[in-house]
Amino acid sequence: MAVITVESLSKRYEGAAAPAVDDISFTVADREFMVLLGPSGCGKSTVLRMIAGLEPITSGTVSIDGLIMNQVPAKLRDIAMVFQSYALYPHMTVYDNLAFGLRRRDVDRAEIERRVQAAAAKLGLAAFLERKPHALSGGQRQRVALGRAIVRDPRVFLFDEPLSNLDAALRVTTRNELIRQQQEIGTTSIYVTHDQVEAMTMGHRICIMNHGKVVQIGEPLEVYRHPADTFVARFLGNPPMNLLAGKLELGDVSAVVRFAGAAVPLERKASLASFAGRDVTIGIRPEDIYESPPPGASKSFARLPTRVVAVEPLGAETLLVLSLEDSRDELVARVGRATALRSGDRHEVALDIEALHLFDPATTRAIA
Repeated sequence: MAVITVESLSKRYEGAAAPAVDDISFTVADREFMVLLGPSGCGKSTVLRMIAGLEPITSGTVSIDGLIMNQVPAKLRDIAMVFQSYALYPHMTVYDNLAFGLRRRDVDRAEIERRVQAAAAKLGLAAFLERKPHALSGGQRQRVALGRAIVRDPRVFLFDEPLSNLDAALRVTTRNELIRQQQEIGTTSIYVTHDQVEAMTMGHRICIMNHGKVVQIGEPLEVYRHPADTFVARFLGNPPMNLLAGKLELGDVSAVVRFAGAAVPLERKASLASFAGRDVTIGIRPEDIYESPPPGASKSFARLPTRVVAVEPLGAETLLVLSLEDSRDELVARVGRATALRSGDRHEVALDIEALHLFDPATTRAIA
């Protein structure tokens, strides 16, 4: 078992105007695959290095199974780390690269043989054990780096953007391999990435970071469907969520949000009371904008007059860039591949009212 607890963790580098990591807390359950997601420079790799013992902690604690690790040397934490660079020994064979860490720990020769052969079989490396790294593809080298961590049989795996050096097709293959390995091995893991697709497809939960702080933690579809603020709304999703300026009006029994010439009725909730008559930011995902309402749909739709600025056919689907008639805002809609719309066309699109999100423009936080 391995439960990782991070409490009020901070890291400030000397001379820096702001902390690289600012008072973050989260818990990774036993056998859980947690993804730290965020843009470059948000502090996610620094968090990983502090957990691994490679970076001194300014304040806060890192605990594994209740034991505080702040003063425990990295080599004694029983953690295996896979880096962005493969960091393989070029003069050693694949077998020797896999076995090197075990030999340094004086593991019995028969046990080394068993672990190396088992890891090689799982990762499809059995046929390459006598090769050296220069004779391997990028994906094979990454699997060797992963295998070197697996043979350790650690309590915790840490991954620091291990797929970023691979091309697009190989990244998908290796990502699926990592998912399969996590399901089979079940070791508690923390995975750092700036790639939202990796986060959505691999993680049991996602911890989204920005400017050294934790913005939101939750299951992939939870944070996608219910973003905590406009940063999460725009960061998750490709294309990202559309954000429009609007105003909220409250009646006795209903609420109306007005934007781009449209008046959209909403269910009145207590959380909206303080925003009566105030500006709000409206969010809508591209897939919740329809060329026309689906036949037989029971949902309510708002109609919005637009002009088609660009049509981007992607094969399985088409993206429409739409200019709103009564504002300078633009929308991106994800529609079917058979659309007949072309640039310059005027068309009234349908918005799924139940899929609208409201945010406070002042704080950027979601209005519950």
